[in-house]
Amino acid sequence: MIQEIPVLRRSVLAFVLLCQSLLLCGQTSSPAAQGSPTETRKTSTPYTGDLSIFDSPGRDERLQVNRVMDILGVAPGKTVADIGAGSGWFTVRAARRVTQTGRVYAVDINPEAIAYIKQRAKKEDLGNVTAILSQPDDPELPANKIDCVLLLKTYHEVAHPVTLLRNLRPALRPGAKVGVIDRNGNGENHGVAREIVVREAAEAGYKLREQYDFVKSDNVDYFLVFTAE
Repeated sequence: MIQEIPVLRRSVLAFVLLCQSLLLCGQTSSPAAQGSPTETRKTSTPYTGDLSIFDSPGRDERLQVNRVMDILGVAPGKTVADIGAGSGWFTVRAARRVTQTGRVYAVDINPEAIAYIKQRAKKEDLGNVTAILSQPDDPELPANKIDCVLLLKTYHEVAHPVTLLRNLRPALRPGAKVGVIDRNGNGENHGVAREIVVREAAEAGYKLREQYDFVKSDNVDYFLVFTAE
């Protein structure tokens, strides 16, 4: 028994050290330690009102939508994702651009918006539009199908933008462009600072390729173009 006491002590000490090591491992594998997003910034409440307001006269000219589509590469045969599609204002314009050889996925978390877009596509004879009722942090797009994406005045409403952008990546074809049009703001006033968008996109694995200020002439809106790295 006298000889067995040191052996027992060594066993207890080894067990204690093992527990401490496991505890430290558990701490370093936490989301914060792994670099997972800490998405705590303010966001705006998603719009659920009258969808027809998005089709106000002159909006094409104010947002210079044709120039936006040129930059994103919206062209015949391409597949486009309109995330936060709302009334389908951009969806129908992109659908006409890509022609029947292409396709536009209209993505929204609002069931009323999805129903509205389906009716609109049918009324305007746009058979190349697919409406998707998505999750707030996942657009639920098909894998390796998308050539270009636009989030038009939507990004400030996304509660978990890094997660959303990460979940978007599998849907993108090589070289796909992701455009964000928004306005400078504090997150809860229907706008978000452009530097925040750039930082969150980088955290999700995207690189800023181009940036513009031509969308509207008030120097408040901005247009950012990213690609997945």
